[in-house]
Amino acid sequence: MKRIFLFVATNLAVVVVLGIVASLLGVNRYLTANGLNLGALLGFALIMGFGGAFISLLLSKTIAKWSSGVQVIDQPRNADEQWIVETVRRFADKAGIGMPEVGIFEGEPNAFATGAFKNSALVAVSTGLLQGMTRDEVEAVIGHEVAHIANGDMVTMTLIQGVMNTFVVFLSRVIGYVVDGFLRGRDSQSSGPGIGYFVTTIVLDIVLGFLAAIIVAWFSRQREFRADRGAAELMGRKQPMINALARLGGMVPGQLPQGLQSMGITSGVGKLFSTHPPIEERIAALQNA
Repeated sequence: MKRIFLFVATNLAVVVVLGIVASLLGVNRYLTANGLNLGALLGFALIMGFGGAFISLLLSKTIAKWSSGVQVIDQPRNADEQWIVETVRRFADKAGIGMPEVGIFEGEPNAFATGAFKNSALVAVSTGLLQGMTRDEVEAVIGHEVAHIANGDMVTMTLIQGVMNTFVVFLSRVIGYVVDGFLRGRDSQSSGPGIGYFVTTIVLDIVLGFLAAIIVAWFSRQREFRADRGAAELMGRKQPMINALARLGGMVPGQLPQGLQSMGITSGVGKLFSTHPPIEERIAALQNA
């Protein structure tokens, strides 16, 4: 609940800060004179920026189960499933969180954790991961995912994404109005935005969206280092997590749906946009922790 409160408080803080900055710079007077209601724009940016991110967070477990074909283990059918459930339970108790749902999905090596609340999350591992790793290594990966839940990473990443979205929506439209007013000159008092506004807004939505994605990816990489350390703490030793990372370095991770990639195992396309650090960096950081 603390993080949900933080989520709501940050939403309001972002809007207040944007409004204050616009007032101090005199942007609000200029925009109002050119037909833009700053208050309405702030409300629009808030809804567009945080609305989608918040809805995605609330639906994250349902979407994960559907998109990845996760089979939740309600009643273990064999010794392996029993071991997985008990491992998650042991780590959850040690981390001080409620018992997550536990699931298995078919596919190449991967695992993820998701859910809006710490005490009702989901941990899922793939059949490829279970078949390609030793029990110690699988245990370390499960510890890594439980650490994500305990650290509140799902809410944190949603919060960061929402803040970035809000700034993108707000700035692209403010700059669009400024550019449009400059291009129209004396006709800037005419009602409604012109072509300059629409073109500028579209271009800036794309450009600022890329910059926002870089910032979000950087935060995501930092939480991976933290979750690696969390797994080592839950197990009481570093070596299993180091071994698991080394093993992953020689595997091709299974592809997760777009909304789950930051919570799973990924090789990344480019470092700036990758949600996970290179395996070598993660191993080095854990060894030096």
